[in-house]
Amino acid sequence: MKRNFLYLFLVLASFNNVSAQQKKYTAGYYTIKTGEFTVTALLDGTVPVDAHKLLDYGNSKQVDQLLEESDIHNPVETSINAYLIKANDKLILVDTGAGELFKNPASGNVTESIKNAGYTPEQITDILLTHIHVDHSGGLTKGGIIQFPNAVVHLDKKEIDFWSQHEKPIKDEPLGYTSNRPAYLALKPYLEKGSVKTFEGAASLFPGISAVPYYGHTYGHCVYIIESNNEKLVFIGDLVHIGAVQFRVPLAANGFDFDKVKAAEQRKKIYEEASTEHYLIAADHIPFPGLGRLKKGDNSYDWLPVNFSSIGNTK
Repeated sequence: MKRNFLYLFLVLASFNNVSAQQKKYTAGYYTIKTGEFTVTALLDGTVPVDAHKLLDYGNSKQVDQLLEESDIHNPVETSINAYLIKANDKLILVDTGAGELFKNPASGNVTESIKNAGYTPEQITDILLTHIHVDHSGGLTKGGIIQFPNAVVHLDKKEIDFWSQHEKPIKDEPLGYTSNRPAYLALKPYLEKGSVKTFEGAASLFPGISAVPYYGHTYGHCVYIIESNNEKLVFIGDLVHIGAVQFRVPLAANGFDFDKVKAAEQRKKIYEEASTEHYLIAADHIPFPGLGRLKKGDNSYDWLPVNFSSIGNTK
């Protein structure tokens, strides 16, 4: 009897321990090969979003229908992904997640995911920001302390120019300004340290790695492209937020788009190009790891996630 009781106690204790570990954080990584580059998807976590509030789209019934067709319920639990590029002597982070800015226990885990992948934040040499929003640059600092002390941050000059003019709140400013100002403040310690480099428009940053402007979501939103051995991967940042809706209705805008018309045009542009060239996409808000390709339909697109591979194959 004592033996059976001890066994039951140990089983229950192990379940409680697993549950505690699961509640502590959601951190993960997934590694692929693209030409000579090694790319690791990093899970910062997830955040629940109300599709009707996030998407500036008049047909709420269609939004519900598209979510239902994908067996997704509103609010939508949306992934926050970042990506790590290993390139010769460089270890390059694309976006940094939300850090502590969402006040959400299920997000803010990029540094933990980096460690799980076998690296340390101190090893990051460069950071490529698609734009300055809380879930993309929020992880740069924690409590005002730089999290990547040896990294140089790269971003489009238009982002810096915009936020330097809007660092102080003004009356009746758009919600996007108010809610994302902390993301700029997370960058400021790097600016003060002299660890920020800007580029203007299309730019070659490192061998095989370039930036291309896709303005609209923000004034300086850009995508990053890696090309090697006839393989291509494009990090698309915030060109899509809820794939179940926006792949079907590319013109469905995001409420945080600074220029909704232009952002929708850019979304259609990347969809068309990606489906035609069949290159790989890394998306910050498609379910982790956010890696896949697009296939064009009649008036919409289908997302084709990469097949899981233990050796990082993407074919």
